[in-house]
Amino acid sequence: MHRTAAFPTTDSGTPEAELIRRAQARDEVALRAIMQANNRRLYRLARGILRSDSEAEDVVQETYVRAFTHLDGFRGESGLSTWLSRIAINEALGRVRSHKPHVELGSVPEATLQAQIIPFPLSSADPEKSMAQREIQHVVERAVDELPDVFRMVFIARVMEGMSMEETAELLGVKPETVKTRLHRARTMLRENVEKKIGPVVMDAFPFAGTRCERLTEAVLKRLGVGA
Repeated sequence: MHRTAAFPTTDSGTPEAELIRRAQARDEVALRAIMQANNRRLYRLARGILRSDSEAEDVVQETYVRAFTHLDGFRGESGLSTWLSRIAINEALGRVRSHKPHVELGSVPEATLQAQIIPFPLSSADPEKSMAQREIQHVVERAVDELPDVFRMVFIARVMEGMSMEETAELLGVKPETVKTRLHRARTMLRENVEKKIGPVVMDAFPFAGTRCERLTEAVLKRLGVGA
C-alpha cells in the first residue's frame, strides 16, 4: 500500500510543495527559507553523532548540497524536514564509520542499555548572572555529549528539537516503544551526570558581588551620611 504524499505548510506560510518546486529552480528565497527552517535541527542531530562543532557544520552543508541537487528524489512520503534529517544523520554516521566501522544508530550493546544546544538566555545586564548561565549551559552540553550515542540522539530529537515519539522513531529507524525507553534512560543518565557536575556551580549560586554589591554598599553609606 502506497502512502499518499503530504506537503504541509512551512513556518514561512508557504506550502511545502511550492517551496520545493521553487528550490528545484534554484530560487534563492526558497533555498534560504528551507535552510533557515532546518539549520538548527540538522546541526543538533549531526553534532549529536559527531560531538564536533566544525564537523557538524560540514555535515549540514553537505546535507543541503546533496538534498538540493537531488530534490527530484523527494517523494513527499515524509516531511521535507524528516528527509533532510535522514540525509544529515546518514552523512554524520558515514563520517563516524570511517573511524569506527559497523556503527549503527538503531543498535546498541545490551550492557549499554543497562547502564542541550538546550538554549539558555545569555544576554544579561548582570555579568555575574551571564557567567553563571554560560557555565550551566556548558555543564548541560557536556552531560549531553557524554550520553551513549543512541540515548543522546533520542534526547536531542525528542527534548531539544521537540519531535514527536512517532517522528523520532521514524527518523532513527526504531519502534516508538524503544524511543520511550531510551528517552527515559537518557533523562535519568543526564540528571545523574548533571548533578555530579553541578556541584561547583551550585556553590556559586545566587551571586551577590561586583556591581550589585558595590551599588548596595554605596546606597547604605549614602543613607548613613557617610562618605561623599
